[in-house]
Amino acid sequence: MTDKAVTHMDIHEILDHLPHRYPFVLVDRVLSLEVEKTITAVKNVTINEPFFPGHFPYHPVMPGVLIIEAMAQAAAILSFKTMKAKPSADSVYYFAGIDKARFKKPVSPGDQLILIVNIDRILRGIWKYSGQALVDGEVVAEAEFMCILKAIK
Repeated sequence: MTDKAVTHMDIHEILDHLPHRYPFVLVDRVLSLEVEKTITAVKNVTINEPFFPGHFPYHPVMPGVLIIEAMAQAAAILSFKTMKAKPSADSVYYFAGIDKARFKKPVSPGDQLILIVNIDRILRGIWKYSGQALVDGEVVAEAEFMCILKAIK
């Protein structure tokens, strides 16, 4: 294993590399990460999620935009690890665009989302990614997206 490969990150290290906090942290564990390349992370979907009481209460489904957000949070972890940096109060990691988003199957309480995100390119501070979310080995969502780290002060 090189210093570019990470085989595991628990929630404490994830919180160290994400600016998000409860109830908006959508990554529970990192299974693997290779800086400048790829991350595989996990989101455990539980009935206790704050969006389920209002999102089809009689047939709870995770909103597709939150699945894309989970992929973006995994991408942020990958990016901060690649930059050898951590989030700070001086900047925000924003979406710059989302393309080719497809939702193939609903995600329900009890599902475990496996988030696979790859860096496609980095150009002038804009990071482009491709991502997939899987449940039980089946793709439930996919998208291409761009993010940018912007100074706020």
